[in-house]
Amino acid sequence: MSNELRNDYRPSEATIARLRDRAQFVRLETIRLIEIAKVGHYTSVFSAAEIFSALYYDVMKLGQDPKEPSRDRFLMGKGHAAVGLFPILADLGYLSAELLNGYTRLGSPLGDHPDMRKVPGIDFSSGSIGHALSNGLGMALAGRMQGLDFTTFVMLGDGEMQEGQVWEAALGAAHHKLDRLIAIVDRNGYQLDGAVDDVIGIEPLDEKWRAFGWEVQVVDGHDVAELTAALRRAKADRSRNRPCCIIARTLKGKGVSYMETEPGWHLGYLDPVDADAARAEILSKVI
Repeated sequence: MSNELRNDYRPSEATIARLRDRAQFVRLETIRLIEIAKVGHYTSVFSAAEIFSALYYDVMKLGQDPKEPSRDRFLMGKGHAAVGLFPILADLGYLSAELLNGYTRLGSPLGDHPDMRKVPGIDFSSGSIGHALSNGLGMALAGRMQGLDFTTFVMLGDGEMQEGQVWEAALGAAHHKLDRLIAIVDRNGYQLDGAVDDVIGIEPLDEKWRAFGWEVQVVDGHDVAELTAALRRAKADRSRNRPCCIIARTLKGKGVSYMETEPGWHLGYLDPVDADAARAEILSKVI
């Protein structure tokens, strides 16, 4: 993205501060909720915290009613990061904040993965990797057919790029010229079994998406100004006549130094002392 275009869509300093604050809120609430569950996916949320913040507190068109037909949609391929999304939905009033205190407890609608049948504001029940973009394609097509003016955002893990169904959906979206469909790849470099490119290499990722007919922007996924500008531009540009993929270069575990790029923290639990130390480190940083 050129400097001129970055400036056109760059958020104000007040907005940047707000988005950084909400990303920090996501990280802190993730630690708190995983303390309740006694196990969870810290690092998968931490790499996506700024993505969540930019989408839900700036870019997406949201209303008070999560069933409003014209509101923007969000689908999350990496459903195990839902623990970072639930606090946002409560913060926005889609669900009671008290529900967070029962996260994963018996009878709670809030599980380790999102369930659209139980949680207001969830557009897609994810967890089985590779299906989100196909469903996003369907939603974008349905919106066009119904004459509804909404944008469908789909966040994908980079390990998810190893799924063939993702590329089938990418082909279909480009064929149908779905300019209201935006994919965001959380390119944190790691998946459950280790480094993504050691399991199955996916680079050159930007060239692959372009070859499949998509517009591509590559950004620093922790720079809320750059990320938000890219998302704003992708949503506003109605002339490109094709879907857009934003590759967000991120760091798995961002915000807690010993978790960063350490695959052993994909799923884990912090004891109370370590949780307090992680909170203190997060609060001491301006990301």
